[in-house]
Amino acid sequence: MAKEHVVFLFDVDNTLIDNDHIVADMKSNLERDIGNDQQQRYWDYFEELRTELGYADYLGALQRYRVNHPRDFGIIAVSYFLMNYHFANRLFPCALDVLEQYQQYGETAILSDGDMIFQPLKVERSGLREAVDGKVMIYIHKEQELDDVKARYPADHYVLIDDKVRILDAVKKTWGAKVTTVFPRQGHYAADAKEVAKYMTPDVTVDRIDQLRDYDLARLRAATKG
Repeated sequence: MAKEHVVFLFDVDNTLIDNDHIVADMKSNLERDIGNDQQQRYWDYFEELRTELGYADYLGALQRYRVNHPRDFGIIAVSYFLMNYHFANRLFPCALDVLEQYQQYGETAILSDGDMIFQPLKVERSGLREAVDGKVMIYIHKEQELDDVKARYPADHYVLIDDKVRILDAVKKTWGAKVTTVFPRQGHYAADAKEVAKYMTPDVTVDRIDQLRDYDLARLRAATKG
């Protein structure tokens, strides 16, 4: 029999990178640099945009702040922070090792969502783009673009690793037994027990991304449900 071609699709924020830590760093730096009131206005715009767009748009919030406060240059501190942040320092332990190991089992790619400036910068500066040989997909709503994912990376089977059970649930409902859903229980979304309980149980759950080193392809495939 021909060997099954498998594509591993890795999310970025709170899956491979500790994005909660990045946001905490950002808040503490802004509190110091521009004060509570100014940074709170920025985060208000950020939440407005996330509600409108469905994804985090840090630079979009910066632009909205600028439109509403065109003479307030203190907020430029946000831009400096985002452009100069050392994202590689926020990779979860062994994240790159997991990517390297899974390349032995099949093709690895990044499947993320977000804006078209900050998110690619994060993937590039963290070393993730290089680790997956440039195979990076960043959508507005990735769960709505699965036909495009399949067209770009055809496979007999997919393994999706994502910290959001909402995403895992949506992809499982579309692809069924053709996908193994893997839930690394990291970050604030994964810690929200009430939110997690709304969706079907993922095929595989681990507490940390480094625990995927204990899984080979056979073990992942054996856990796959229809």
